[in-house]
Amino acid sequence: MAILSKIRERSMFLIIIIGLALFAFVLDPSTLGDFFNSSKVNEIGEINGETISRQEYAAELEAYKQQAGSSVTEMQASTTVWNNILRKKIYQNQLSEAGIAVGESDVWNELTNSPSVKSNPQFLNEAGLFDEIKFKQFLADTKENNPQLWGAWLNYMNQIKDNAERNTYNNLVAAGLGASLKEGEFKYLEDNTKLMTKFVFVPYTSIADSLVSVSKSEITSYIQQNENDFKVDESRDISYVEFKIAATTEDENAIKTSLEAMISDFKEATNNKEFLSENDSDTNLEDAFVFENQVNKTVAATIFKGAKGEVFGPYKDQGAFKLSKITEISKMPDSAKASHILIPFLGSQRATPEVTRTKEQAEKLADSILKVVQRRGSKFAGLAKELSSDKGSGAKGGDLDWFTYNRMTPAFRDFCFTNKKGTIGVVETPFGYHVIRIDDTKNNQTVVKLATFSRKIVASEATENAVFQKAEQFALETSKDKKFFEVATKNNYVAKPAIGLKVLDENIPGLGNQRNIVTWAFNGDTKPGDFKRFDLDNSHVVAFLTLKTPKGLMSAAKATNRVKPILINRKKASLLAEKFNAATLEAIAKENNTTVRSANNVTLKNPTLSGAGSEPKVVGAMYNAPLNKVFANIEGARGVFAFSVLNKELPTALPNYETARKSISESRKRKTVVMYEAIKNASDIQDNRANLYIAN
Repeated sequence: MAILSKIRERSMFLIIIIGLALFAFVLDPSTLGDFFNSSKVNEIGEINGETISRQEYAAELEAYKQQAGSSVTEMQASTTVWNNILRKKIYQNQLSEAGIAVGESDVWNELTNSPSVKSNPQFLNEAGLFDEIKFKQFLADTKENNPQLWGAWLNYMNQIKDNAERNTYNNLVAAGLGASLKEGEFKYLEDNTKLMTKFVFVPYTSIADSLVSVSKSEITSYIQQNENDFKVDESRDISYVEFKIAATTEDENAIKTSLEAMISDFKEATNNKEFLSENDSDTNLEDAFVFENQVNKTVAATIFKGAKGEVFGPYKDQGAFKLSKITEISKMPDSAKASHILIPFLGSQRATPEVTRTKEQAEKLADSILKVVQRRGSKFAGLAKELSSDKGSGAKGGDLDWFTYNRMTPAFRDFCFTNKKGTIGVVETPFGYHVIRIDDTKNNQTVVKLATFSRKIVASEATENAVFQKAEQFALETSKDKKFFEVATKNNYVAKPAIGLKVLDENIPGLGNQRNIVTWAFNGDTKPGDFKRFDLDNSHVVAFLTLKTPKGLMSAAKATNRVKPILINRKKASLLAEKFNAATLEAIAKENNTTVRSANNVTLKNPTLSGAGSEPKVVGAMYNAPLNKVFANIEGARGVFAFSVLNKELPTALPNYETARKSISESRKRKTVVMYEAIKNASDIQDNRANLYIAN
């Protein structure tokens, strides 16, 4: 029943998602009225009055997902693309306001001066110089005859333009972020002036928290006075109970018994790949040798004493029961040392946008390099530095140092571990063509190839149904009077919280990527007190919406843990102030039943006071205080202070302060990220992406 329920729910879920994905580019689901408003239908957001259209967003999202592949989730891709669009438009806007434009000629100059273009033999004339006409003709032919390659070139040129705009703006701003010698002198003095001081310190902890009360209205007032620190986006709080589907002991014994019954048939099988397939093995046939330390310890010693054709198991390994059959025995080094020259081609893995050669051209170039290094091995290192796209090893003459059998891609691995030292050859891998030279091998030992049949240890249908029934029963009990927490407590279930979920989040603490739960929590018709059962891959979850927080200021309830300690310390400081009215430090110390402390060599750079900890605010006050004068009621991070500065030891004057000036200037110029964030925070940005993913 649970399996059928899961199939039914997921089928409907897929239909809805596919429908929404197609519908999203036609209709904004936020309101029915938007159906007739074409401007809203096509808007995904806005920055400083400039609309970001759905078409623009969708095109960049699709391009990014194709580039990133399955390594990113939908929401990760969405966030990256949105940030890229914002960054591009913010820089374009800043340059426009400054009257500066990065035009086609700028992009063309960057393109034709890039090493991958300027040094490409395809674009050189008979004198070996870059021929711009040849390059233009290549682009024209590519645009006409090779749409895929032309698309890659367009993306590359767009990247050049975006980078040029960003760098132009950053360089212009950085040019104005210098520093004067006077600033250098001030920084030198500030960092190196040493203070000798006496102080009285009374910690806030000297007054019990129970003696101080903070009201909700005081917390609300503090939030309103510091609203920039308490602005929040719309969010949801949920709680959930998870019913995990796990195999029982009975399930494990049944799986193990089923494998025991297969041993004789597996041993007699002549086609191992076919046997694994026909018997629904959870792993495929591996065509790689394994070393003894790579095999499960419970059977490794036995297997490596066995003969070809023997079957071992069942044994438990990595969440499965397995049977392993020896199909081949050999000798092999456990490590190899090699050098290579990598020649990628258009479409090969990790090929940069500058790579435009075809697969045939790459193979031809690799073969020509092979002939050269076979005749004169001394040329290998130089050619690796000049031609290899693997810049890391290329800088070392192609040297990859020592590596183990499983570190390299299969074709590369097999060449290095099945040939002798000194062998040179060309191997094709997903990364391109490699000209490989085997420099050395070591630790020759026995290796085997294993055909391994495996059956994952998963819950049986009976176990899964029992777990489903528990989840369903919990949901039914909750539905009667919506007493989610009471029902959970009665049944000894653990209710886990997920606080502050944002509209484009996808991760639920404790559950991982569960975008469907976030979507449900933000649906317009989901209200606090509502609940829903979700069937996940290995569990059932009953989620309960506890709170909807609108965009605006954080509520007093949510801010209590953050604000209350601040207000408590303020009130404690007021109470302590009554005992800080004496004229001398000794009298103040006596009044507070403590002692006068000393601190030497205190600096603004290291604002630590002995016995009190780091107190930058207090040390800052000391730095600017006149000598031998008592200052009291100074509120620090950990308590209230009174102090008197006895001496200020200035550092030795320098002939000039160029080093300090340069340090300030370089530090400022490195803060391009901070500059961008400041501009971004000052921009008027409307993010409506939620309308694509949430039905209101």
